[in-house]
Amino acid sequence: MLDDAGAAGLTVLPAGLSVTVQVPATSANLGPGYDSLGLAVSLSDTVTVTTLDGGELEFDLRGEGVESVPRDGRHLVVRSFEQALARLGYRHGGLALSAENVIPHGRGLGSSAAAVVAAALAANGLVPEEARRGLDWILQFTSEIEGHPDNVAPAIFGALALSWQEGESFHSARADVDTRVHPVVAIPDFELSTELARELLPAQVDHHEAAMNSGRAALLVAALTAQPELLLPATRDYLHQGYRAQAMLPSAQLIEALRQRGHAAVVSGAGPTVMTLTSSPEEAAAVEDFITGMRQDSVSWRVLRPEVDREGAKVVVHSR
Repeated sequence: MLDDAGAAGLTVLPAGLSVTVQVPATSANLGPGYDSLGLAVSLSDTVTVTTLDGGELEFDLRGEGVESVPRDGRHLVVRSFEQALARLGYRHGGLALSAENVIPHGRGLGSSAAAVVAAALAANGLVPEEARRGLDWILQFTSEIEGHPDNVAPAIFGALALSWQEGESFHSARADVDTRVHPVVAIPDFELSTELARELLPAQVDHHEAAMNSGRAALLVAALTAQPELLLPATRDYLHQGYRAQAMLPSAQLIEALRQRGHAAVVSGAGPTVMTLTSSPEEAAAVEDFITGMRQDSVSWRVLRPEVDREGAKVVVHSR
């Protein structure tokens, strides 16, 4: 919750306003696109925010991760919602948060990015029309919270997002994904924090490896948008996956096994989920069959076959 000093001068939203938003899961990096490429997939969290009186906070949380998230002002949606409202010149007098979480937490599918995007979109939808800002403002705000745009950008705009930072400003370009591309995600029964995954990366990399990675990242854009037959070579990474393998050995082993069989498997975000980018429904089915039939004593996998989400975050109900 905002303290008295932070709330000073802000206009209080009236009670009884409500907005419902849906935000898709995202997979960042996609192999060589470290901190720059992200793909939206059709696993969506649904969040409803309703303003109340009297400083109350009410929670109705269902689905993934609800047993471990706080039910007070520390909740990521609440914190981000309040920050977004304050940027827009407003605050709430009380809040009811209802969430149906479909995106797994701590698995590299953008659950925290979805939360902050949902909060920003909800705040923007609840303020008076003259105070609302565009999607570029939401990109800037959510990127500042997340520290980079690679997950929030595809969550906002859908499809494939190519993102970069210019000084203190964040930017993203959307690209349509070839309809032949079908993601397959294998979600393990263990979590990995993004902070730990980042700590495993070296401070410097070899110039040759950086150049090799640049070529694969450029090729990946072509593969995803027009030439999915190139997905296997295009997803070869030189910057991060090898260094992180020790923290998620079952994921690394699964990726190696899939790539040896000709499938474009990568770590999803910081992991430990494995995403395979297939070029046909038949290949997607073959990947699913292989993973479900693979024996790994230390882990079990939940395999899903979402589509590419081409819409991005959206307001589905709005009541003023």
